[in-house]
Amino acid sequence: MLLFSITWGTVSGWWTLVCLLLGVLYAWLMYRQPVGLGKSARHLLSVFRALAVFILAFLLVSPLIRSVAYDPQKPLILVAQDNSESIRLFKPAGFEAGQFVNNLARLKQELGDGYDLREFNFAGVLKDGLSGKFNGKQTDISSAVHQLNERFSNQNIGALVLATDGLYNQGSDPVYAARNLKTSIYTIALGDTVARRDLLIGNVNYNKTAFLGNDFVVEVLAEAYQAKGENIRLTVLEDGKQVFSQTDAVTSDNFKKIIPLKLTADKKGTRKFTINIAPVKNEISIQNNTETIYVEVLDAKQKILLLYDGPHPDISVIKQSIESNRNYEVKASLTSDLPSLKLNDYNLVVLYQAAENVSGALQNFIEKGKVPVWYIAGGQTNLQQFNNEQKAVHISAGHDQVQEVFAQPVAGFSLFTLSDSTINKLGHFPPLMAPFGDYRNGGNGQVLLKQKIGEVSTNYPLLMFSDENGHRIAVLTGEGLWRWSLSEYQNYGNHHALEELANQVVQYLTVNSNRQRFRVYPAKNVFDEGENVILNAELYNDALELLNSPDVKIDLKSDSGKNYSFLFTRTGQSYQLDAGTLPSGDYSYTASVKLGTQSLTANGRLTVKPLTLETRQTAADHKLLYQLAKQSGGQMLMSSQIGELAGLIRKNDNIKTIVYEDKRYSDLIDLKWVFVLVVVLLSAEWFIRKREGEV
Repeated sequence: MLLFSITWGTVSGWWTLVCLLLGVLYAWLMYRQPVGLGKSARHLLSVFRALAVFILAFLLVSPLIRSVAYDPQKPLILVAQDNSESIRLFKPAGFEAGQFVNNLARLKQELGDGYDLREFNFAGVLKDGLSGKFNGKQTDISSAVHQLNERFSNQNIGALVLATDGLYNQGSDPVYAARNLKTSIYTIALGDTVARRDLLIGNVNYNKTAFLGNDFVVEVLAEAYQAKGENIRLTVLEDGKQVFSQTDAVTSDNFKKIIPLKLTADKKGTRKFTINIAPVKNEISIQNNTETIYVEVLDAKQKILLLYDGPHPDISVIKQSIESNRNYEVKASLTSDLPSLKLNDYNLVVLYQAAENVSGALQNFIEKGKVPVWYIAGGQTNLQQFNNEQKAVHISAGHDQVQEVFAQPVAGFSLFTLSDSTINKLGHFPPLMAPFGDYRNGGNGQVLLKQKIGEVSTNYPLLMFSDENGHRIAVLTGEGLWRWSLSEYQNYGNHHALEELANQVVQYLTVNSNRQRFRVYPAKNVFDEGENVILNAELYNDALELLNSPDVKIDLKSDSGKNYSFLFTRTGQSYQLDAGTLPSGDYSYTASVKLGTQSLTANGRLTVKPLTLETRQTAADHKLLYQLAKQSGGQMLMSSQIGELAGLIRKNDNIKTIVYEDKRYSDLIDLKWVFVLVVVLLSAEWFIRKREGEV
């Protein structure tokens, strides 16, 4: 609905009468003397002239037209359906998955046109529409709720219908995520809460890396339900050979025990360990009796030297983030302690606002050995010295000032790959403090993060990389990583994004330390089932300069004998391959390229790990669903009660249409029809006078 009215702003409304009197006076003066016109024609022309003059005078006052639009917004009913495997595997008697999805789809028809219903399904990620496949390998309820809240923020969300068994194996507690969604939640309880006879591996805690010749401990949570009097027979196989076995008696119908396993890392590479609990009679599921883990056995650690001039909270954040990968060992040291360090022991140097006090010995070590360096600038950085030490970024500043800059990921960055969740988090992290000034790129690098100042996106680099004849450097032009660390933990309960970023930076800088001419390496050695397999390739000429003119081919071969052939894509100065999702298993790969008359090859292995998270819990958690519904003012329903849902939504007084009022002001002179009206009036007056012989 749209309504119009005239407002005078700061001008008195009496001017309308003044303008009208002016029009009448003008018409009277013009037609007061007898003219050669009939009386009726003279009166009509007087009206035309009076109206025309009135409108013109009225426009000079500059009145405003106020338009008021009323936009009714129907209540949004969001339906989120759990599409994970646990719904299909552990369903109660009489539950038909396909029929349930059909019943849920009928809600839109039952509610009618008074509601705007949107349907989604989720497992690890949120997707549009309902699904009857129930093939998701993991469940993240909190992420689904969070994404819905973000997608429909500032809209009239009437209710969330959440159909799930309450079991989640990814993300945070849904109860906390749901508190940010200010609407009623109606939960539909799926699955079976009755505990059945089952032996399973509830969880496995282990370090993903170990060092050659060392022992490492794996903790296995063994669980048994309704199996009192049975035995848990636990075995561990490595490459088909048994390396551990243990038997424990089940002493209750709700039995749990953490079993520590001591294993030996006696072979280099990615080692596969299969942990198995022997099944017992009448067990509901044997899929959760086996768990496969992969441990990367390393020959030696990469050593990293972190130098700084004075204490800063960023130092511990950088050290902890890098050392989250056990392949890296960080030595944090003051620049004043440089004389006591053995520089040749280190594969990478991180200079945290330390360029000013770097000794000649360190510079000689970096330049002659082409040792990779990660420069980090901030408020205490000597910019003149900083610009002299590296050529990737030049910062011109007249005074020592800093400003807040947000990270803005750059699309098309190709030196390495970050997960979508990490890229999303980086764009929402708090600002870093960067030197205030003008930034110029050296021209031989790639930018991963640009600076965003307030709401203004700039081309100033925040994190960039450069490779000068095989000497790799990274430059971070801001300090305050401790803010990112605190923010990520507060919002997500972990430091995964910061750790992934730090490890990818370090891996890129150190990956070519052996100066191989042709190198192919996966983004990580172990991929989860359903995750895209990413591989990177680098080719160097005799001067150790990157090039990507020749085609790079690769053959992936699974241990079952199936072959996959691909051609790498050129990205920047290197290569990258997105092989998509591959079946779970172990793969070997051979890549080849022809450089001039030389044929170069590179070999390696990677693993696609099967996901068994959905089989670790068999009993549904309806207590969680009841809590979600209660705290939001909604209600929990069983799957058989779905027909009652439409009536409950209609009876909820908080779910109603909201009418938004939109007021707008515009100048009356902007209306074209006003100009047309004046022209018509004056033209009609002239035409009648002309026809009657009056000019």
